[in-house]
Amino acid sequence: MAPVPLSPVKVGHIDDVQELRNAKPTTIPERFVRDMTERPTLATALSSTSDIPVIDFSKLIKGDKDEVHSEILKLGIACEEWGFFQVINHDIELSLLESIEKLAKEFFMLPLEEKQKYPMIPGTLQGYGQAFVFSEDQKLDWCNMFALGVEPHYIRNPKLWPTKPAMFSETVELYSKEAIRMNYYPACSRPDLVLGLSPHSDGSALTVLQQGRGSSVGLQILKDNTWVPVQPIPNALVINIGDTLEVLSNGKYKSVEHRAVTHKEKDRLSLVTFYAPSYEIELGPMPEFVDESNPCKYRRYNHGEYSKHYVTSKLQGKKALDFAKIHTKI
Repeated sequence: MAPVPLSPVKVGHIDDVQELRNAKPTTIPERFVRDMTERPTLATALSSTSDIPVIDFSKLIKGDKDEVHSEILKLGIACEEWGFFQVINHDIELSLLESIEKLAKEFFMLPLEEKQKYPMIPGTLQGYGQAFVFSEDQKLDWCNMFALGVEPHYIRNPKLWPTKPAMFSETVELYSKEAIRMNYYPACSRPDLVLGLSPHSDGSALTVLQQGRGSSVGLQILKDNTWVPVQPIPNALVINIGDTLEVLSNGKYKSVEHRAVTHKEKDRLSLVTFYAPSYEIELGPMPEFVDESNPCKYRRYNHGEYSKHYVTSKLQGKKALDFAKIHTKI
C-alpha cells in the first residue's frame, strides 16, 4: 500500500493560496515568506534557457540509422549533464493533453468546499492540499496540489477520486498509468518573497511534466549552482531523471534539484506523472555501472522503504537521497 505516517502529523493552519489570491491581502502571510537565502531573484528569472536539451522522439522511433544514433547521443548527454530535457514529436494525442489540462483547470476552479471533499491528509501524498508539510512552523509553498495514485490499483484511494468535473476520472485513466499530481500556482503579489514549490529532486525513476498552455514560466532547474528557468516548448513534455535512476546508474545519470517560482499576474498549471518501481522491489546500482574507477555509491534497498522515507520528509534539495548513499569513513 502507499506509504502513510506512523502517527498524526500536526501542520497547523494552512491557507488555501487560491483563496488568498482572491482576497488580495496587503501582505503575504508569514508562513509563505521565505528566508532571504531561499527567495528567487529577478536576475534568475531572466536567465537563458537556450541550452536545455530537446529530444525529437520521432527520430528515436522512426528515424534512419544516422538519426537514431545522433538522437541517442543527444539523449545520453542530456541525462548525464542536465538530468532534464524536453521531448517533442512524442506521438501523444494533443487532444488528450488538452483534455487533461482543461479538466485540471476546471477542478482547481471549483469552490473550495467542493475541493475539500478530497483532503490530502498531512504526511500523505494523495488528495487536495499541500504535501510535504510536517510541522506547524514549516514554510509553505505558494501552490495547491491535487494528487492521485493510479497504478497499481492497490495504491488508489477511491474516496479521493472526484465526481466533478465530469469525465475527470476517465481522462486521468487514459493519461496516466502511474501516479499523477496536478499543481496550481496562483499569481502572487510578491513573487520575490515566496516559492511555488520548494527545491527538491524527485524520488521517481522518471518524471514527465506537462506545462499548462499560457502559463507563466515557473519551473527552474539548478545547473552549475545557478537557477535556470525552463521555457516551455508548445506541445512538448519535460522529462527529468529521478533519484531511482541515479541509484540504478550508480550516479552516471543524476537527479537534478528543481523548484517552481510564481508570477505577479499570471497563474500557472502543471501536470506531473511519476514513473517508479513497485514498492516491493529491491534495487541498487546495476553491475554494468560499477567498476574500480567508479565504485558502488549506493546501497541496495527496498523501494517501498525509500518511498516512505521520501514522502515523510519535507522537500529539502537532494537530502532524501542520503537514504541510499554509502557514506565512506575518512
